[in-house]
Amino acid sequence: MGPKSILESKWLQEIFILIFSFLLFTVNDWIFITSWRSFLTGTVYFFILYSHAQLNRFFLLPILLKEHKPYLYLLLTAILLFVFSILLYEVSTELLYKNCFLYKSSYQKTYHFQLGTLAGTLLCILGSIQILEHYREQKKQTSKELLHNQAQLNVLRAQLNPHFLFNTFNTLYGVSLQYPERSSELIMQVSKLLRYQVENNTKEFIPVDDEVEFISSYVELERERVGYRCKIDYNYQTDNGNYKIAPMLLITFIENAFKHGACSIEHCFVDIDIKVEKDVLYMQIRNSIPEKKKKVVSTKIGLKNTIESLRIIYPNKHHLDSFANGSEYNVNLKVELSS
Repeated sequence: MGPKSILESKWLQEIFILIFSFLLFTVNDWIFITSWRSFLTGTVYFFILYSHAQLNRFFLLPILLKEHKPYLYLLLTAILLFVFSILLYEVSTELLYKNCFLYKSSYQKTYHFQLGTLAGTLLCILGSIQILEHYREQKKQTSKELLHNQAQLNVLRAQLNPHFLFNTFNTLYGVSLQYPERSSELIMQVSKLLRYQVENNTKEFIPVDDEVEFISSYVELERERVGYRCKIDYNYQTDNGNYKIAPMLLITFIENAFKHGACSIEHCFVDIDIKVEKDVLYMQIRNSIPEKKKKVVSTKIGLKNTIESLRIIYPNKHHLDSFANGSEYNVNLKVELSS
């Protein structure tokens, strides 16, 4: 049983607070306890203090936390302190102090001393309880958010995979029209892409080199389709670190670049630059915008899902900037990777 067990178990927390507060408010008096009778009377004194704190916790504190009535809570707390200070004074003076040496001076046999002791115990116990309950609540909320994000991510991936499949077969169809004799070779290449997708879809993170190899294969497939009329530049640089990234996260931006940048026959281009250094991935994509825009069938599901996936997987660890600049479209993505 360690600190983690105490933080996560409500009952262990209650026992820990009980023992901690008991030791805190009796440690100065242990030297005066010389018998079991003295110990029991000291325990009775402490449990009056503890009962007062628990009454405030269960009956008065909800007025402040749930009903949001601070003035009523302060009034009732003051009344309860006054009543218990009288009770504690009478019990300690008439019973406890006569049977053990739990006081060192006459000041301890006054009402205001008992009032101060009750207030100190209340702050100590309630403060400890509220800190631990806040920890439990925050952990529960974090767990709910993680489960929600994972469920949401699974839905996004389920939508994204058919989207990639649809686009890939469209590419294969376009290539087969241009080079029917190469259909069998291209089908094998597409099968490798789909196998990669199936094998890595359920993984949380994969090596960046594997993802880049997948992107390279896709770019080569597009080069077969539109390379004769579209200038394609693709570069990848790395500092050879052992980095990992969420799978199928970059491909959507590259798909869109080819879909819109290579949809005309007039001076079109697609420029892809991926660089990984010092735990950060940088991807810059430029593609041409045709003068005579051709209607491109697009549901935009892939792009929306990818942006949402970035938000879930890399919160505050990515930056995405996309904009049109004259006759070209730019996408700049920065992602902080895990090693």
